[in-house]
Amino acid sequence: MAEPQGPPAGIDPRSGFCAATRTFHSLRPSTDLPPDSLPATAAAYAFSNLSSPLPDRPAVVDAATGIAISYPSFLAAVRSLAGGLWSALGLRPGDVALVVSPSCPDVAVLDFALMTIGAVVSPANPVSTAEEYAHMVALSRPVVALAAPEVAARLPRDLRCVVIGSDEYRRLSSAGGAAPPPPVAVRQSDTAAVLYSSGTTGRVKAVAISHRNLIALIATHKGNRAEVEKEAAEAGEEPPPPTVTLFPLPLFHVFGFMMLLRSVAMGETAVLMERFDFGDALRAIERYRVTLLPGAPPLLVAMIKSEEARRRDLSSLIAIGIGGAPLGREVAERFAAIFPNIELIQGYGLTESSGSVASTVGPEESKAYGSVGKLASHMEAKIVDPSTGEALGPGQRGELWIRYVGDDEATAATKDREGWLKTGDLCYFNEDGFLYIVDRLKELIKYKGYQVPPAELEHILNSHPDIMDAAVIPYPDEDAGQLPMAFIVRKPGSNLTEQQVMDHVAKQVAPYKKVRRVTFVSVIKKSPAGKILRRELVQQAVSMGASKL
Repeated sequence: MAEPQGPPAGIDPRSGFCAATRTFHSLRPSTDLPPDSLPATAAAYAFSNLSSPLPDRPAVVDAATGIAISYPSFLAAVRSLAGGLWSALGLRPGDVALVVSPSCPDVAVLDFALMTIGAVVSPANPVSTAEEYAHMVALSRPVVALAAPEVAARLPRDLRCVVIGSDEYRRLSSAGGAAPPPPVAVRQSDTAAVLYSSGTTGRVKAVAISHRNLIALIATHKGNRAEVEKEAAEAGEEPPPPTVTLFPLPLFHVFGFMMLLRSVAMGETAVLMERFDFGDALRAIERYRVTLLPGAPPLLVAMIKSEEARRRDLSSLIAIGIGGAPLGREVAERFAAIFPNIELIQGYGLTESSGSVASTVGPEESKAYGSVGKLASHMEAKIVDPSTGEALGPGQRGELWIRYVGDDEATAATKDREGWLKTGDLCYFNEDGFLYIVDRLKELIKYKGYQVPPAELEHILNSHPDIMDAAVIPYPDEDAGQLPMAFIVRKPGSNLTEQQVMDHVAKQVAPYKKVRRVTFVSVIKKSPAGKILRRELVQQAVSMGASKL
């Protein structure tokens, strides 16, 4: 990591704001990246960061079975499978492979093996429907799917599929032992992964992430770790122990995918859960002496309310990393009062930004409850008035725009000729450079950290013969964050029930997209242009809920 230097002239050393360019700059120490002309995959860069000899701890652990894979075994498994994917399956750099499975050590090995040969990892939710998979396949055009047995039947029939755990897959996994893959010249600007992110206008969209994006992410985590260790040394404290991270997050989600990459690159231990269960998570923290627990804000709410969380030995837990949705100050303060020894690391990122845009680093920053922290070292930002397009200063609210610093290749996913990615989120920076997420300009519903596009559900609802009109809004919920709630105008004479409405949607979407509340109305409020007035509907729904208490 480069030595800290003062900000360039014209940049406020407190907020990072440059009045001349109306741009916010990171105040983090710069991170060292390999020259972008140097061929490198994200997997190779991650492995190059490991100590020699390799770390004397598990790389990945299956939370349910306790089966652990050491770092030497993990790297050997990655090399062997990479050889099989190259020689037996014929995958080549740029080929897209759809990976559809619950989180498990096999998937961790597979993701790294694909990146090792320059193939493109495209992880998808294993509970999606056949229609949703068909849409994903049309977007990313994979040449093969590697899928869990229970998923294979829902994939398009014309897509070649290898079932994870099958005899064929085991042959692939061992084939590279005799014939390792040849060295591949993959440019850092080449695509490493295609992740799926819900758009505001309907179904999922595919987002291409380059190897350079992922390398920058690893470098940022290295810098953050060095910063924490430096602070500990200056305070005369022991450096933090090697991180053991519990993954309640699915590896197909940007948060889980990036956390796995970080965990391996940092020589840490990843404890993988096939699916999230709160009680199982508490038991895993106790059993594996977990030090870091990433999750969405509902996880904190569950811990606050849980008697079991107080009974379990969670003394190993140093920090909880919160992302996926904004964390309210009140919830953070309630959590800190009950669990004073657990640091809350707050962060903000997007699939399009390869994860981290901002985060808190160290115990002092983590006390800035309600903030998602300061800009990462490789980022610049603007706060732009959505109405006028004017770039705003500290303390003023507007849409957050972000871009990578000095790296044209890393901004391939952006929407703007100058490299700015418009996040669709209403934000502000305070005078100390902390970023706050106020609200979403986008209309996505955040259910337990998952993105649910209202337009997709409205399309399904409006396909029902007894529904005249429909609108879907986010209903506030302490446990889930937000619930998809439907306002329904029934066809005259129809006796359609709330349960029938929910069932109609449930059979066509993944479980996290289900409509969870229904109310019948005579008309749905819309603007003169015909746009659904969602904010008014949310207020109406909340007041209806309050009147029933």
